[in-house]
Amino acid sequence: MTMRKILFLFFLVSAFQINAQEFNIKVRVQTPQLKLADPKVFKLMEKSIGEFFNNTKWTSDDFEDYEKIEGNLVINITNEFSPTSFVADFSFQSNRPVFNSNYKTVTFNWIDKNYKFSYEELQPIDLSTNVFLDDLSAILTFYGYYILGMDYDSFSSLGGTKYFDKAKEVVDVIPVSNKNYSAWNSNGKKNNRYWLVDYMLNPKFRNLRQSLYEYHRLGIDVMYEDPEKGRAIVISALKEVRNIANQYPQNAIILLFVNSKKNEIIEIFKAAGYAQRNSVYNLMSEIDPSGIEDYKTILR
Repeated sequence: MTMRKILFLFFLVSAFQINAQEFNIKVRVQTPQLKLADPKVFKLMEKSIGEFFNNTKWTSDDFEDYEKIEGNLVINITNEFSPTSFVADFSFQSNRPVFNSNYKTVTFNWIDKNYKFSYEELQPIDLSTNVFLDDLSAILTFYGYYILGMDYDSFSSLGGTKYFDKAKEVVDVIPVSNKNYSAWNSNGKKNNRYWLVDYMLNPKFRNLRQSLYEYHRLGIDVMYEDPEKGRAIVISALKEVRNIANQYPQNAIILLFVNSKKNEIIEIFKAAGYAQRNSVYNLMSEIDPSGIEDYKTILR
């Protein structure tokens, strides 16, 4: 039994029917200003991607309904080269419940822009990490495993490693001739898919992953019984995030952290005492300088 399963038994002890699949992802495909493709193709795409996430067995664990990882995927088609060839922005978000509350915390919030892929009616979408099948299967498989890694990391220290390994396998089989290759390899931008998973497996970032576990499991999960203690642990975690941000500025994991946690951190510390509010303001000003005006609301 995994630590994630054990902790969820504490979250909710009522009996539910077991459903093996891990995800409950809602998918929406948006198609502004398209002229070539048949609109029904995108409805089929939407349905097929939803079934890919929610009907696929991703892990060896059995997930009950209340354990499923909830999330959203919005695919915004920005261009079309033909009736079956497109460019899109993929916006992923996933969350998990906070202990003894109705609140759900975001564990992954990311937009992957300008991804080229092909899709035609009834095209299969398949899970594969050891061979490249097609662009759509590859990006969905990569982020499926990445979301699992982030979720498991939030329940146990480094608990998501084997899922980040799976995501890395997807990266490793992308052919050099692939039209999206620059976003799958180390020579691309430092916030591409290669770096997104490489940082999570790099020992230099182990303390950051540990701090993400502490933020979730030891911080916000205890706020129901001791808000002051929970906030203090979150601050301790933020200090490690700040240290990594200073050593490796503008890296993908810091950007991911800010995307996922910015609004939550602001809301958590609005109710804190001045010393904690001031500490968090200073920390977040270093972690996310571009958002400094937003963090000023913590001090008001």
